[in-house]
Amino acid sequence: MQTRSRLFDDISQLMTNAMGVAQGAREEAETAMKSMLDRWMADRDFVSRDEFDAVRAMAQKAREENDALKARLDALEREGG
Repeated sequence: MQTRSRLFDDISQLMTNAMGVAQGAREEAETAMKSMLDRWMADRDFVSRDEFDAVRAMAQKAREENDALKARLDALEREGG
């Protein structure tokens, strides 16, 4: 009976060690993938969300100014024409 208990203890220890190795390999693979993705994105001309939002706000303001100028021009043309 003692031999069977020792065998189960050994198997349990082996499984625990294998899970630790697998966890370490997973973390190393995640780190490598993140590093590769960071390098790939750095090589591209991607913009941050803040930069995108700022440019979008500027475009919206320019659109509104264009609409106001068009309305003013239309009014002037109606008066003169």
